[in-house]
Amino acid sequence: MPIGVIGLIIAAIFAAAMSTISAELNALATATTIDFYRRLINREAQDKEYLLVGKISTLGWGLFACVAALFSVQLGSLIEVVNRFGSFFYGSLLGVFALAFLFPRAKARGAFWGILCGISSIALIHNYETIVTFWDRNFY
Repeated sequence: MPIGVIGLIIAAIFAAAMSTISAELNALATATTIDFYRRLINREAQDKEYLLVGKISTLGWGLFACVAALFSVQLGSLIEVVNRFGSFFYGSLLGVFALAFLFPRAKARGAFWGILCGISSIALIHNYETIVTFWDRNFY
């Protein structure tokens, strides 16, 4: 490939990464401003104040992402880390989706407690890996 084409490919990769990071930071800042600040802290604020909170939360989420990236080097490969942390939530989320599809009259409270119990069960099993069964004679 010519030298210019290789440069364009590298520039396209960087542009895709930058647009993804921009979208993630924008979504996190919007959720922080709308779902937390406006709902829980100050409902009567003006748009100017919401804009300032959005900018500050964008900066905060960006700094958090940088610090998390620095410490993520110690955790191993990205696929292993995503699977390790995601496995705490996959089963519980599948249970909530099944609840929503199989029982349309189910309420949000049941979904919340289902997720909470599911994640707690997975955390207990993760911390106490030895599961004693009735046929385990060495336990008695």
